[in-house]
Amino acid sequence: MTERAPVGIVLVSHSAEVAESVARLAAGLAGGGQLAPTAAAGGRRDGGFGTSSELIAEAARRVDRGAGVAVLADLGSAVLTVQAMLAEGDELPRDTRLVDAPFVEGAVAALVTASAGGDLAAVAAAAGDAYTFRKT
Repeated sequence: MTERAPVGIVLVSHSAEVAESVARLAAGLAGGGQLAPTAAAGGRRDGGFGTSSELIAEAARRVDRGAGVAVLADLGSAVLTVQAMLAEGDELPRDTRLVDAPFVEGAVAALVTASAGGDLAAVAAAAGDAYTFRKT
């Protein structure tokens, strides 16, 4: 039986430190075993705050194994940048999806599901379901 390639995860934040920290947190909480490929795409190339379509595209290419790429973004312009890239259609790997999910909780759910072999639809659904986790 052949194992299916994992869905890749890209975390887009206005801050490189935030994106990298969330990626580390998700990996730490996802447990042992083989984790799905995850990449942080935070900040601008010069290290400042913002978003960079070039960094996002590079991260997506790094995690793409042919099963799709789930992109989670933190705030407004990060979302808009990914939406514009998807509309253009040539910067991101085929089967890249912007996932509507809370950034931290969604990243953990996406990585756990992708690492367990979930397809892109299952990864997106799990990340989106993180909205239903109530803290009160």
